[in-house]
Amino acid sequence: MQPADIARLVSPGDPRVSPDGRRVALVVSRVDLDADRYRTSLWIAPVDGRPRPLTTGDGDANPRWSPDGTRIAFTRSTPGPGGRHQLLVLPVDGPGEAVTLVDRGAPIGEPAWSPDGSAIAFTSREPRPDAPPFTVVGTPDRTTVPRRIDRLLPKLDGEGWIVDRPRAVFVVATDTPAAAQLLAHHRYDISGPAWSPDGRELAVTTVRDEPDADLRMVEALHAVDVASGELRPLTSSPTLSVTRPAWAPDGTSIAVLTEDVALMPSFGRVALVPTAGGEPTVLTAGLDRQAAPFVGGRPPLWHGTDLVLAVEDHGTQPLYRVPADGSSEPTELLGGPRVIVGYDAAGGTLAVLTTGPTSRPELAVVRDGKETTLSSFSAAFHRDLPLDAPEHLRVPSSGGGEIDAWLLRPRSAALAGTDGRLPLLLSVHGGPMTQYPTAWFDEFAMWSGAGYAVLWCNPHGSTGDTEAALRSIRTPESTEVPGTGWGGVDADDVLAALDAALAHDTSLDPDRVGILGGSYGGFMTTWLVGHCDRFAAACSERAANNLLSLEWGGSDLAGYFRFEMGVDHLARADVYRRMSPTSYVEHIHTPLLILHADDDLRCPPDQADQLYLALRLLGREVEYWRFPDEGHELSRSGSPRRRVQRAEIILDFFARHLAPGVP
Repeated sequence: MQPADIARLVSPGDPRVSPDGRRVALVVSRVDLDADRYRTSLWIAPVDGRPRPLTTGDGDANPRWSPDGTRIAFTRSTPGPGGRHQLLVLPVDGPGEAVTLVDRGAPIGEPAWSPDGSAIAFTSREPRPDAPPFTVVGTPDRTTVPRRIDRLLPKLDGEGWIVDRPRAVFVVATDTPAAAQLLAHHRYDISGPAWSPDGRELAVTTVRDEPDADLRMVEALHAVDVASGELRPLTSSPTLSVTRPAWAPDGTSIAVLTEDVALMPSFGRVALVPTAGGEPTVLTAGLDRQAAPFVGGRPPLWHGTDLVLAVEDHGTQPLYRVPADGSSEPTELLGGPRVIVGYDAAGGTLAVLTTGPTSRPELAVVRDGKETTLSSFSAAFHRDLPLDAPEHLRVPSSGGGEIDAWLLRPRSAALAGTDGRLPLLLSVHGGPMTQYPTAWFDEFAMWSGAGYAVLWCNPHGSTGDTEAALRSIRTPESTEVPGTGWGGVDADDVLAALDAALAHDTSLDPDRVGILGGSYGGFMTTWLVGHCDRFAAACSERAANNLLSLEWGGSDLAGYFRFEMGVDHLARADVYRRMSPTSYVEHIHTPLLILHADDDLRCPPDQADQLYLALRLLGREVEYWRFPDEGHELSRSGSPRRRVQRAEIILDFFARHLAPGVP
């Protein structure tokens, strides 16, 4: 695989099973490199046949079946300045065409049919009634008044300022022409509308309306009266945050994902809340695994009297089931050495999107205990660009136990030295509260295709293991569950994985090792080159280089890191300085490539500017590239052309430093 092959990627997502279990609707995304955009459409697959296109639209997403299975609601977005966002309903078997129910300037999400099919609830951003008019990005207007910031977390990467346009809940009729009704509006975002079985209420989550709520940002479960729009709190815990509700079919309870924000980081866990209100009863505490995965997360899925959930487990992402009455512990429903990145169930059919180490996601269904793969979206891609499976390594950790690591060898020895040994690229994931999954990854395929061996791992601080391992990198100064801090046992683990790979495979060249990563992975890259000389070259991308300036207000998450670290930067600025890679910049002698995006709000560009400035003043070997009009997610969902350019820059840099003389 080469960078231009990004244009060949086809990505299915968001599978939804029809009520009778006979068909699956899904979203299929394709890369249009010439137009520099992604094109998404809806497809439909009979459980005993092959998928076919359902829409020829562009920007179609969020398919949701009507309760009787005759119609599908979906959203359609037009890209670019002045783009529109619509909610449509399409007869599945005809006759008739898609009918536009809503047309807005703000994106539409989370559509949900009422039980009788007469209405659809959805969420969309809406200006606060008490907020002055705001200026849309890209349309300078000096007649507008200043924006008032009256709470923490007022902006969000990829969306910009949200403080004066929180996400609200709307309802629109499906059978009669009528404008959408603004049902519930609040100072904070409202998310996850789920209808009660009688259609009288919606379950949603939002931060409670109380003084200083922004200092805690604990989301509570609420019920919205559909007739009046009144928000009724159902949970009141000061520390248990609730998201992604799913109303029980019998109407007696609501399944949710919970997170204990009293001690961060914490796992998401599946819980039940009585519809009359009360504290959540956690059902998956004994599982001790993340039940809110970074990829493929969704509300708990009701499957008879059980709840189905995805968990992150040592690089895999299986499905588990747990009885809603809590009568037994969760048990695995569907697993194996793969990652389930989407799932849904209805009418006796379980639909899943699965990806493995050598294959991109495809759609499969499970009926009567038999799993059948329905799609082959990436068959030609894999036939032309095959990838060997990586080798799984278990590496002893200084923090106790073992961590997971994977080593992928290239098919070509084009970069082998005169002694036959291969250069190695060591990749560190972001987060840190994520995991590298056992899934096909475009970057690893490109690096392997260029002739590099590739190594990656899940150090302490990652998900996929226990919550204790997740919290092991809290600061030593924390009064609760102190750890080593960032750059402690996690850094030891990354180097231990490198040592294990070099010892395991003597064909790897220890003098030609590069390291790279983004976000927290960028932090670790900058940290390690400031603490050792193990690497011949490094690439630090969208990195957190100065934790103190991030928490002072640079990041869209400013104010949150105090929970994760266990100490407040106002009282212990020294702790944040000690953990900041920029504090050790004078020790960096490794040739360094810095990549950053102009519109990154998670790790703003000053994080790269500070690093580059210091290295340039010190006369060190450094390259710095800035990508305009891109945010923190450049490598995953940035414009296709920018993704190709980024990949080419990385490969060119490491070729010059790890494989000089090779074209």
